[in-house]
Amino acid sequence: MRPSSLLTSALLSAALFAASLSLGGCGGETIGALVTSVDMADARARIPGILDSLSVREGDMVRKGQVIGRVVDSRLGYEGAAYGAQAAAAQAQAAQADAELERVRYLHANGVYAQARLDQAEAQARAARAQVSAARAQQSAVGAVAGQGAVVAPSAGRVLIAQVPAGSAVAPGTSIATITSGPMVLRLELPETLADKVHVGSAVLATGLSDDKGAAPPRASVGRVYPAVSGGQMSADVPIPGLASTMVGRRVTARVAVGERQALVVPRRFVETSYGIDYLTIIVGKDATSRVPVQIAPTDDPARVEILSGASRGDTLIAVARGAAGK
Repeated sequence: MRPSSLLTSALLSAALFAASLSLGGCGGETIGALVTSVDMADARARIPGILDSLSVREGDMVRKGQVIGRVVDSRLGYEGAAYGAQAAAAQAQAAQADAELERVRYLHANGVYAQARLDQAEAQARAARAQVSAARAQQSAVGAVAGQGAVVAPSAGRVLIAQVPAGSAVAPGTSIATITSGPMVLRLELPETLADKVHVGSAVLATGLSDDKGAAPPRASVGRVYPAVSGGQMSADVPIPGLASTMVGRRVTARVAVGERQALVVPRRFVETSYGIDYLTIIVGKDATSRVPVQIAPTDDPARVEILSGASRGDTLIAVARGAAGK
């Protein structure tokens, strides 16, 4: 077979063939991964009572500080009314003490009462006014506690869990809703044996995130490795552009690089398959080519394969057009 007009592209491919190095040419481990956000925020009840209302459902978007529910404690209403009555009684006593003070001052000015009697009346008036302030402060405190019945979103994000139905009794600290917080990441679940092999910058190929249109799986790198090991596993976060909060909780398969080795990688279009045998067309002379059988292995890139045997580094390949003579 003679080189055709495809020789130019073949020479370009030869450079790739001689130097290509991809995740397929690395030591990789297939592991499980979870689409999640960097953090999860819980909107919790701050007072005991009954969840009177919940205005969000799973999947809803919320903003930071948004009131998404309300807890009502009926006892607070009674306590507020009781303290209000105490404040009214104290106000009446204070008014009576002020009137008595004015009378004593008048009689003291006219020489009827001594200074000690005036001092006593002034002290009684101050005590009555203090009782009014105390009762009003207690009433305000009850109102402040009742105001804490509002369930507030601690961060902006998407509601993942909101399983407490309205009308349920809740205690302080009960999680009413769980909300995504921070950017979306792919969280790798790694065996602890890889603790010394996976680091920030390690290449990752998420094989479970490609769409239905046949797009290549997204490639990324580890952005954060968590130092703690729990249950024989460690975690690492991989930021991948385009991850949507609607995918939270989705489990996928990923490959992470744990080492490197040299490999001969060639575009898949250079390989011809005939009767179950794979062939490459190699230039062997100035105007001659040879069709040699090769052994190939898949890589993580569907468009490229690794050459295990049959060709050597530096060989010049020709991609034969499909249907061309001499195929």
